[in-house]
Amino acid sequence: MYQVQKISMKTNIVVIIVMIFSCLNMNLLAQVPEGKAVVSHLYIYDLKKSKSTLILKEERHFEAPNWSFDGSFLLINAYGKLEKISAKGENIGILNTGTIDKCNNDHGFSFDGKHLFISSAPPNIKGGSSLIYKLSSNGGEPTLLTDKAPSYWHGVSPDGSTIVYCAQRDGNYDVYAMSSDGGAETRLTSADGLDDGPEYSPDGKYIYFNSFRTGKMQIWRMLADGSSPEQMTFDEPSNWFAHINPNNQKATIISYVEDQAQQHPFGRMVKLRLLDLQDKSIKDLTEPFYGGQGTINVPSWSPDGKKFAYVLYSLIDKK
Repeated sequence: MYQVQKISMKTNIVVIIVMIFSCLNMNLLAQVPEGKAVVSHLYIYDLKKSKSTLILKEERHFEAPNWSFDGSFLLINAYGKLEKISAKGENIGILNTGTIDKCNNDHGFSFDGKHLFISSAPPNIKGGSSLIYKLSSNGGEPTLLTDKAPSYWHGVSPDGSTIVYCAQRDGNYDVYAMSSDGGAETRLTSADGLDDGPEYSPDGKYIYFNSFRTGKMQIWRMLADGSSPEQMTFDEPSNWFAHINPNNQKATIISYVEDQAQQHPFGRMVKLRLLDLQDKSIKDLTEPFYGGQGTINVPSWSPDGKKFAYVLYSLIDKK
């Protein structure tokens, strides 16, 4: 049974309607109503128990938990930094990202746990632009991979050789691939509308992504070379960010209760669901809650595939 306290859709919170694409990663605090402050709740969902457990609640805004390779901590971003949070909710320090200190919510580890990929605005640059960097999973000075902006990391191949990401080129957001050491980029999608959230299956065969190509945001997959696109979801919610379980059988997705077209805003009613990758059936894991951008942007499964992490939000009056 879902253990999170319900947040009614009839709540008197007035949310400023500032719509942004998931990959723009603009300052989400600009979307918070005047006089309100964000409360972030970090949860771990146990798939076997069908239960969410709150491990951290703080009166500040943080986003996008990743699980470390050895399962010892979760990585979140807040105010341009990456923070390590223990499985018990203890803040155990900042992960060193050198001179790169504008990290957004598109980050994650390689399958072997040796490297971390981050998206961040370059040093000394104001605004919401983003480039992709690579560094040791233990921290250090990152290496720049992409020379074109905006570029937002979302996935890495199981062998660590290739990254996939969302990028705007010539006015359209599509899925691109590049060597994990940098170099020329390869465009993998070309449909009209937003293609976002690319992530490899654990066997490297598929890249899952969300696309607006049918006029509704749905989950799709394609072969790793970009061929043979196949639609995976077909229902009414706006479906984003398929995160593939290590067993390669299921994926979590975040679904907006109300259609958001091509947008992935903060501060909407969403629910987390489980997509069966064989028969394409979907079941709800949570009841609707207040979330969206920042809830589960990036891979967040535990190494054993038994749990995943996400963020629920609420608003309070400023003190």
